[in-house]
Amino acid sequence: MREWARLGVVLLFSAIVLNSPVFAQQEGSTAPAQPQLSQKEQKKRSKKAFAELGEAYKTWLSEDVLYIITPDERKAFLQLSTNEEREQFIEQFWLRRNPNPDEQTNSFKEEHYRRIAYANEHFASGAPGWRTDRGRIYIMWGKPDEIESHPTGGNWDRPENQGGGSTETYPWEVWRYRHMEDIGENVELEFVDPTQSGEYHLTMDPGEKDALAHVPNAGLGTLEALGMASKADRYNRAGINTLPTPSGGADSYQAKEFEQLEQFYKVQAPPPVKYKDLEALVTSRIVRDQLKFTYRTDFLKVTNDTILVPVTVQIPNSEISYQNKEGVYSGSVNVFARVSTMTGRVVQTVEDVVKRDFPASLFQREMKQASIYQKTVPLRPGLYRLDLVLKDVQSGNVGVVNTRLAVPKFDEDTIQASTLILADQIERLPATQVGGSGQFVLGAMKVRPRLNQEFTTSDKMGIYLQIYNLKIDEKLHKSNAVVEYVVKRGNDSMFNLKETTTDLKQTGDQITIERLLPLDTLSPGKYSIEIKATDQVTNQTISRSSEFTVKAAPEVKAAVNSATGR
Repeated sequence: MREWARLGVVLLFSAIVLNSPVFAQQEGSTAPAQPQLSQKEQKKRSKKAFAELGEAYKTWLSEDVLYIITPDERKAFLQLSTNEEREQFIEQFWLRRNPNPDEQTNSFKEEHYRRIAYANEHFASGAPGWRTDRGRIYIMWGKPDEIESHPTGGNWDRPENQGGGSTETYPWEVWRYRHMEDIGENVELEFVDPTQSGEYHLTMDPGEKDALAHVPNAGLGTLEALGMASKADRYNRAGINTLPTPSGGADSYQAKEFEQLEQFYKVQAPPPVKYKDLEALVTSRIVRDQLKFTYRTDFLKVTNDTILVPVTVQIPNSEISYQNKEGVYSGSVNVFARVSTMTGRVVQTVEDVVKRDFPASLFQREMKQASIYQKTVPLRPGLYRLDLVLKDVQSGNVGVVNTRLAVPKFDEDTIQASTLILADQIERLPATQVGGSGQFVLGAMKVRPRLNQEFTTSDKMGIYLQIYNLKIDEKLHKSNAVVEYVVKRGNDSMFNLKETTTDLKQTGDQITIERLLPLDTLSPGKYSIEIKATDQVTNQTISRSSEFTVKAAPEVKAAVNSATGR
């Protein structure tokens, strides 16, 4: 099951990326030509799109993958319009570089972040290590096969192909790579620190490390010492280096300047993506959204740093395939859920099974109902991605959802509230189950959400809401809040009720609203409910609202069945 979420992400985002304007105009395309923007206008649009990104996405683009994202990928990312698409892009970005896409871990991504950490630890100067030239090359290409280091500079005997002779140098290093993909073999990269501040930069000019370059008659090359060349020649000739003129017949750097120039720029371009065909590979393995389901997430405060996040999934029973054995219809759906950070670190993984068994006499009725499953995970406030993959065991049909999960931070200085849950079941748990971790358990209550928020006139609609950070009245030594319930149909108020913390029999800094609202006085139609809590001590107010639908009650009441996870 682990690979389902990964494959689903790839398929969905392949379509997003490949249909973006960046990728749409391929050779042989029949799409109408788009007007060509000037380079200045392209930069202006790109800058505007970047400014409109959230901080997490800005950081990912401008720090995390700055050196390895290709120009086309960057353009495609900036053209995305929703955070869900951006998060799916990030998942696809790492998958395209994963050497083992069938494994849960991504060795490329893990190595990339290890390199960033190493660069910050070893190459920092006036800037973080990842921002330096050595840090950039290390992040892009990894550890060199050999390093020639001269951290204090000092005396240097030039090889003859660099002009010969002796001189004094600034601190410098040469990194040697036996092989660089698409660049060549035995690549040498030179870094020099002419300011002696620890800030090494990548140079094309081996003569830049010469500390005596501008001192008359000092640090001369072989021909210069013999009077056969002038030191001024280093700067008068065309070229990219300031080495002394080499002696005749030497395999000089001047003769390879075009190669050096090409290498200098290629080595700073994003490394090639090795696994470009991953999209085609997985397309034949999975078809998205064959299994339809709905889901919701709620957020309830435990502490300032811990939020309970119930993830609820509802599957129409008609979407499940069944086997009839001795008059009992049995079906099961595998559930996979994964919560991960924006950088791809997996925080929580859930693998479970929803099983349904119906006697033949009830089978047709149950096909009109749905099965509901819930898993509650504790998370720190922040932005995550949620992958949900459901697979019907009998048919192999798969449904996939990939979405953002923004876990709120409940400010402890102001009145706050959880999400508002409209439920078809709210009941107090037996004492032995209070505080348990089963499905739909919230403290001392069992609260089962109605995901479609549709009720009948014979139902009682459950209302569950937590209010946080009420101030204690210094005179009364307890909280003092007023809670108002308003039900509207359009702009018309249909129901209005107020109660206090005393009515709720709760006096602490947190109150929990657990109500069953009869709907028999409401005619079929669409409604909204707003719950507003006002702290009488601080005069702060917070509200939560939701829409719901009331339908006429059928002769036989239709109830949603709870699924068991095993």
